[in-house]
Amino acid sequence: MRVALHTKVRADRIEAYEEAHREVPAELTAAIRAAGATSWTIWRSGADLFHLLECADYAALLAALDRLPVNIAWQARMAELLDVVHDYSEGGADAGLPVVWEL
Repeated sequence: MRVALHTKVRADRIEAYEEAHREVPAELTAAIRAAGATSWTIWRSGADLFHLLECADYAALLAALDRLPVNIAWQARMAELLDVVHDYSEGGADAGLPVVWEL
């Protein structure tokens, strides 16, 4: 399944956000892959961030990551940089952007 998400970085924290993503902990990327993600891309337009991830089951992916210390630490770090935060806990599975059109 493909899941599209929208978050928003604080305008004064764009550089820090991009730097953080150049150094995503290997333990976190391994955990995301182990939880079922096959790809995850983030685009930025101004302060708006658009995520597209592919996985078999987004709710299961979130459940697998929800209580992992590396994910908890990462989400706390991201919360300092974002104005609009996605709920990456198990309860956030229904927060993806709805599909309007596909070719």
